[in-house]
Amino acid sequence: MKNILVEGHRGYCAKYPENTLISYEASLELGVDAMEFDVWLTSDKVPVLMHDGNCRRTCGVDRHLRDMTYAEVCELDACYEAKFGDQFKGQGIGVPTLEQTLQLCAAKRPDIKLGVEIKEYTEENVDLTVALLKKYGFFDTCYFYAFNARIIKYIKTKYNGRTMGYPDFQMHEFVEDSYNYYDEIGINMRIMRSEILPIYAAKGMPMHMYCADNEADVRYAIEHGADLITANDPVPLMTVLGRI
Repeated sequence: MKNILVEGHRGYCAKYPENTLISYEASLELGVDAMEFDVWLTSDKVPVLMHDGNCRRTCGVDRHLRDMTYAEVCELDACYEAKFGDQFKGQGIGVPTLEQTLQLCAAKRPDIKLGVEIKEYTEENVDLTVALLKKYGFFDTCYFYAFNARIIKYIKTKYNGRTMGYPDFQMHEFVEDSYNYYDEIGINMRIMRSEILPIYAAKGMPMHMYCADNEADVRYAIEHGADLITANDPVPLMTVLGRI
């Protein structure tokens, strides 16, 4: 079996509120090889981590991060009540900054690889994110993800960052030469189990498959060429790999 990298999706989001410090810490303690998170900017240009941008789903507040100051973001309760009920409510679980997360990783697992999803599709977001990754020593080993081909090209041409894009039909601003700026390609479970998978496998790039959360999906992903597997719950993946 090839050496499959295990990536925790938004930390350990099957068990903890996604994209929070407790989710990241649990993922690190579980022993994953990599950890994925999503970067947006507040209105005063602080990189913070949340998947949607709009705070409604995970924080219960119908506002977008880009319209909020960092001080306002600090008032949010990121307990993801819609998924976890009262389990994490009122425990001071906030929306973390990128810097807080990198400080956690540097203290707990300086060897961790980071999957950095650029969600605010601006060069400024990339620049601020790269500066922090370099400050804490994670830039050289991280992967940059984006569903935007212009951002992938910017990361590759300005910083020579390691990039992972997605199949062309999933990408914003995809143009003829966009694949030239990919180092790797991200394949979701629906595509992985479809007849179009060979089209993307034939491109010869390492494949990141997401999200394999049970042993059947894990084995299918491995059999079909996965190099890195992202999981909301990494335990089935790590079990199949003999690491638990």
